[in-house]
Amino acid sequence: MKILVCEDDVIVAKVIQVALEPLNVHAYWVKDGDKAFRLLKAQNDYDLIITDIHMPHYKGDQILELVRVEQKKQTPIIMISSDDAEEAINLALKSGVNEYIVKPVKPDVLANKVKKLLKLP
Repeated sequence: MKILVCEDDVIVAKVIQVALEPLNVHAYWVKDGDKAFRLLKAQNDYDLIITDIHMPHYKGDQILELVRVEQKKQTPIIMISSDDAEEAINLALKSGVNEYIVKPVKPDVLANKVKKLLKLP
């Protein structure tokens, strides 16, 4: 399984790494939206995308739009944000995000959401 991880915060990236390590998946890391955009445009064969909503260059919602609208793909997307307002969460979910995680990210919560979306044991 290939997962694209778009996260510019080193601490959050480490937490994501801890969550993914036991799942036996291949994670491809980018630290800004521009790199994520270029990867997705060049070869979008990821099984899952984990993206922070606020990143340099392109934001998580722009990555969502690229995947859902421009590429017309249903790749599962987990959005990570410090915005815990119910309105923000509902808007993200209505926009096509499969899961929404509020920071601070807990490795077990993320791992369970990844397992669910990828149908892993």
